[in-house]
Amino acid sequence: MTLRFSHPKLRRRSLFERVIHIIESRPSSDRMILRATFFVIIGSIVAALIIWNNTFTVATPVGGGTLVEGLVGTPRFINPALAVTRADQDVTALVFAGLMKIDTTGKLVPNLAESVTISNDGKTYNVVLRQGLEFQDGKPLTASDVAFTIGLIQNPELKSPLHGNWSDVSVEEVSSTELNIVLSEPYAPFIENFTVGILPKHIWNNVRVEQVPFSKYNTEPIGAGPFRVTRTTKNTTGQSIESYTLGQFTKNEPVKLDAIVVHFYQNEDGVTTALKQKEIMSTVYLPASAVKDLATNNSYTIIEEPLPRVFAVFFNQNKSAVLRDTAVRLALNVAINRPELVSNALSGYGIPTMSPVPPSDAAVESMRQSNENGSSSDASSSLATATTILTKAGWSKNSTGGWEKRIDGDMQTLKITLRTANTPLFKQTNEVIARTWRALGVDVQVEEFDQSDLLQSVIRPRDFEGLLFGLDMSRAVDLYPFWHSSQRTDPGLNIAEYANIEVDTLLQRARTASSTEARAQANDQIASILAREVPAAFLYVPSLVYVLDNSVITTPITSISKPYERFMNVNEWHMNTDKLWPFFR
Repeated sequence: MTLRFSHPKLRRRSLFERVIHIIESRPSSDRMILRATFFVIIGSIVAALIIWNNTFTVATPVGGGTLVEGLVGTPRFINPALAVTRADQDVTALVFAGLMKIDTTGKLVPNLAESVTISNDGKTYNVVLRQGLEFQDGKPLTASDVAFTIGLIQNPELKSPLHGNWSDVSVEEVSSTELNIVLSEPYAPFIENFTVGILPKHIWNNVRVEQVPFSKYNTEPIGAGPFRVTRTTKNTTGQSIESYTLGQFTKNEPVKLDAIVVHFYQNEDGVTTALKQKEIMSTVYLPASAVKDLATNNSYTIIEEPLPRVFAVFFNQNKSAVLRDTAVRLALNVAINRPELVSNALSGYGIPTMSPVPPSDAAVESMRQSNENGSSSDASSSLATATTILTKAGWSKNSTGGWEKRIDGDMQTLKITLRTANTPLFKQTNEVIARTWRALGVDVQVEEFDQSDLLQSVIRPRDFEGLLFGLDMSRAVDLYPFWHSSQRTDPGLNIAEYANIEVDTLLQRARTASSTEARAQANDQIASILAREVPAAFLYVPSLVYVLDNSVITTPITSISKPYERFMNVNEWHMNTDKLWPFFR
């Protein structure tokens, strides 16, 4: 038997060293070929590994980064029970959290709640909170805080803008993590109110109701949302807040952004300048014209989402014999060039409509594709149709080119006074409508008011012939406040003073329907009746337009009812990504 021994150093050599040794020990004629072959093989292996890594790893959001947002206004009530301005509502949405929220698909899902169960009769909502919830000061969040928040909103002395949403509601605390919210009668859209932020009872319970609007906690808020106030910057006088720095609060949910800084500006021009000078990265406060200018700028992402708001001209038949003629209302409605309205008043960021019901997502997409393909209404055709309607109804042109008709023995001239607010949006809309109706031969007078005067002197007493105004509906699209006969007088919102027994029945049915399909069916029937009777000329649905620097990646923003709801899933927004294997995510 022969024994073979290797040198100890050779036994320790790696495979790489052995391959090199073999190559270098060959004759010089073979050595160059072997070297080239060796490095080609190594390069191929490295390239294959890179391709394999890029193919099977996934770009994954990771933490880090600061979003800088521009808002218009001065923060005064960072408080879910009092927030009414858009600036207050935006910051409130970041600092506070509700029982439920809108998820990335547009559905209402539990947030602070573990579960929400609705009784068979639709009156009782059993809420079970998640375990271990905390406010940003470290104190626990319990069912008592939820009950307190609802009670504060219901207190008539506070005059909360949400008071009407919680009237005729009682709360039963079952335990520290469970409560029942009970309605006097079923109301299917009620659950939308569960997105309201929860206030800490241990702070606000010590403040008398009449002193709540003056508490420092309105500008030094403590909530349970994904971000908390870590720094406040005021102007030189110390009276006005110029910015908030909001650091992440991860106790109740994970957060990816390190912080959000919000700067406050006096008007849209200030926000526009700040965006151009890179002082801010994102805003929803740009005028439509400025957004249009940015549409071709590759540095920004523009998110457009229709809001459940319908703008219309409401006809008051009690103030005008002419408007009591259905043919007149129909002709005025048909004549309006809605695509022109959207183009002029909204710079294209809106959806034309002839319905009181905001269009579905599918309808919106169809309209956008139609616009991209160059489809638009023919203004001359609309005027011709309106002319035919008036002629068939017995109206005729007089010597001055206007329309006239004998009604109840008196010769009436087709004229209308159109009242509205003196804001840019309403002014631009007014101009297009008045120009169109004058082209039809209608004598149109336009009167504009400050918003407060419009409410007190025109809307509340129903003192108008035609009123250009917008209806702000919930995501559930509840038409009841705007069209039920019981809401015809102030403070009801049926400003056209419309009354129809069939519509009243359908409105009640939609309110109590347990399924969204049944509610949509009832709303469609209501829309058909209103289209026939024309108590208003519906014009367009405006869109939320959110401009962001491309470095900010948001979750999908869909099916929201208010601009501040864009922040419902802000805890998942990010600015950094990394390539990870799926099992490491």
